[in-house]
Amino acid sequence: MDFREQIAKLQGLDFAGLHQDDFLATWDKTEAELKAVLAVADALRALRENNKSCRIFDSGLGVSLFRDNSTRTRFSFASACNFLGLAVQDLDEGKSQVAHGETVRETANMISFMADVIGIRDDMYIGKGHTYMQDYARFVDEGFQAGVLEQRPNLISLQSDIDHPTQAMADLLHVIHESGGLENLRGKKLAMTWAYSPSYGKPLSVPQGMIGLMTRFGMDVVLAHPEGYEVMGDVQDIAAKNAEASGGSFTVTNSMQDAFVDADVVCPKSWAPYAAMETRTELYARGDTQGIDDLEQRLLAQNAEHMDWETTEELMATTRDGKALYLHPLPADISGLSCEHGEVANSVFDRYRTQLYRQASNKPYAIAAMIFLMKQPHPIAKLEELWKRDTPRWSH
Repeated sequence: MDFREQIAKLQGLDFAGLHQDDFLATWDKTEAELKAVLAVADALRALRENNKSCRIFDSGLGVSLFRDNSTRTRFSFASACNFLGLAVQDLDEGKSQVAHGETVRETANMISFMADVIGIRDDMYIGKGHTYMQDYARFVDEGFQAGVLEQRPNLISLQSDIDHPTQAMADLLHVIHESGGLENLRGKKLAMTWAYSPSYGKPLSVPQGMIGLMTRFGMDVVLAHPEGYEVMGDVQDIAAKNAEASGGSFTVTNSMQDAFVDADVVCPKSWAPYAAMETRTELYARGDTQGIDDLEQRLLAQNAEHMDWETTEELMATTRDGKALYLHPLPADISGLSCEHGEVANSVFDRYRTQLYRQASNKPYAIAAMIFLMKQPHPIAKLEELWKRDTPRWSH
């Protein structure tokens, strides 16, 4: 990665709004701010590749709160914090006073006395996750304004019910690297498609994050899913407006085959229907375990009607020159390997395995860039200082 090239990309961009802000959804950020995150992520990667320390904190804490399971994002957040010099502490609500009825307002302040950044994943319940993060942000604001907190920690969404900004930014970095530059994305076709899974309840925020971000840069984005697997209408509206503003396009189809034809990038990923996730949220709120079990069985049966929505070699052959870039946030349901029938044929997944690992490797840098820009009032000067300081990250 070329450090000087990334510094040049930052010159002239207005990204001051990121300083002391939160990062909860990509569509809340300007194009310049998103470009700054991309450039800083690659600049930080260049520093690490050249064995230069990126510690901008001598002490401090990054707090992670995962209300759903995670491997890649959990370790990416921890890696990003450590990379910049922060220690990391997981908040296990089951082992905290939250289990005894502590309010969100109280918890937000109690964990923030010396915290610099808080990463939250809350993606399971429609209408809850993003709202929970907004509440958290408001409560730490209150603590800071009242003088209880000496500093106001910044919040990063590590996946909500509406967006997965760190995943989407990592995916965008991967597409940029594979395409040779952000400017080369204009006019390229990206297919964000549903794919069959033998499980149910996968969040909507991955496809929504994809269509909400990739439409910002002139791509022709196609959202494909069987009838009944719609995503949130508000996010589709955002994607349509983004496409119009960027000179790209946004279309919806019920054909996986149509979406793949001449696609430059494909991201086939299972998700649960929006309407079903709303019902699921209501059932959990009522504590209706029988209703939840019944819903799960109905959705599994509904999924089974669309087992042909699988990424096969034949389908990949219909993409642009048969060489589309295959994306997946992982873990994938791999036919004949992790399950009998799944999202992707084993041969396809295996052929793209190394690229998928590269895709995933961008997430720690994307998160680190968000923290860096939220904390540094003069990011370009600080990056230059880190490069010139030449403190080795580790001694050979």
